[in-house]
Amino acid sequence: MSTLITNGKVVSTTGVIAQDVLIDGETITALGAPGYFSEEGHQVIDATGKYVIPGGIDVHTHMEMPFGGTVASDTFETGTRAAAWGGVTTIVDMAVQNTGGNVQDQLAAWHDKARGKCAIDYGFHQIIGGVDEQSLKDMQYLVQNEGVTSFKLFMAYPGVLYSDDGQILRAMQTAAECGAMIMMHAENGIAIDVLIQQAVARGDTDPKFHSYTRPSPLEAEATHRAIVLSHVAGNVPLYIVHMSAGDALNEVAAARHHGRNVFAETCPQYLWLTLEETLGKPGFEGAKWVCSTPVRSKDHDPDYIGQMGHGHQADLWKGLRMNELAVVSTDHCPFCFKDQKEMGLGNFAKIPNGIGGVEHRMELIYQGVVAGELSLERWVETCSTTPARMFGMYPKKGVIAPGSDADVVVWDPNTTTTIGIHGKHHMNMDHSAWEGWVIDGKVDTVLSRGTVLIRNDQYLGTTGHGQFVRRGLSQYLV
Repeated sequence: MSTLITNGKVVSTTGVIAQDVLIDGETITALGAPGYFSEEGHQVIDATGKYVIPGGIDVHTHMEMPFGGTVASDTFETGTRAAAWGGVTTIVDMAVQNTGGNVQDQLAAWHDKARGKCAIDYGFHQIIGGVDEQSLKDMQYLVQNEGVTSFKLFMAYPGVLYSDDGQILRAMQTAAECGAMIMMHAENGIAIDVLIQQAVARGDTDPKFHSYTRPSPLEAEATHRAIVLSHVAGNVPLYIVHMSAGDALNEVAAARHHGRNVFAETCPQYLWLTLEETLGKPGFEGAKWVCSTPVRSKDHDPDYIGQMGHGHQADLWKGLRMNELAVVSTDHCPFCFKDQKEMGLGNFAKIPNGIGGVEHRMELIYQGVVAGELSLERWVETCSTTPARMFGMYPKKGVIAPGSDADVVVWDPNTTTTIGIHGKHHMNMDHSAWEGWVIDGKVDTVLSRGTVLIRNDQYLGTTGHGQFVRRGLSQYLV
């Protein structure tokens, strides 16, 4: 069936233009001035007064991820359905190889979890938790044969996912040989573990100590070290995940100034939430916001004072404006409060790390537009177009253009959305990190490859509609 989206304003990275969008089957076939196409014979979606944007792409999710003795509460079915409600039409999830595991077996396991379950399209990054001769060979095989062209390494979580500098260098050298992207969880996990042990021994066990024992200088130090290793490995493309700290961002900005292939993402929780109002809540409630890297203090972080006395949040927004930060993702890794987060009662180190956010990224970053932190064009760029280009999906994804997949969101700026269990909430969680937040704007209509998933506050999608996306190499290389 053909679809015509009329009377809307199409937002791209370069402007906002009144255009109609013609879709035939799964593909965008043409753009035209308002009224250029006849409405006869088409399913018509009237976007008067609304923005028409490419579907959101969340390149950092963890559906069904085992962590800390439990498993992330969203399955690929529930998580991708929630994503659709949030205007996200593609995710790239993390297949996990722990230390001692087999890379290809673990990728196959993630395919089994996702196949036939997803409401939207999906791809995979591969976590390499054990760097050895076989996993290095497997990296090359995945790039050449599986459409998996990015690999995540960890400088944290010793004994589970941690790689030392020598292992990281070898993995980076292998990535350089095959053109792959290295993604890095940049925190000094060895030092963090010492601080955690000392805090617990003192009896400092409340959730807020999760943040205090992961201070921003240890994020900045690890970021710097990863950048140096990537340079030694031949300027291999390096992408720092979930950046939370201004001093870490300074390391990325300096590297980019020198022409290095270094990029970074941040997440809504670091742009909007503060330690004081989340992990710092009385009692154990702060466990809801335990994630790594941690939510930080806004203005009075003793570990870092940003430019002109501003804190981390101001520097991160500045980084998004200046393209020091390339992408906004979510690091969606949801756990219920009851029975999961409660595993850390009496010891913050046992709280499963993760916040659920895949449903709300487009909404929350649009708030940056409303607040004057970003332009409409930059909203689309950081949430859709750059993720597609960074991870080998452009121009199939991430743009409204003839020949691209008809992944389209109609966004209504004229109303509001209330987030939370008592509002808009479709993730498989018993709480929301954003409970009670009122957002300017609303996801009005969502199409995935031409199929309407969300319209008139109804979910019209089907389990299994989503297809696996075989990704090419990154288009962000210097």
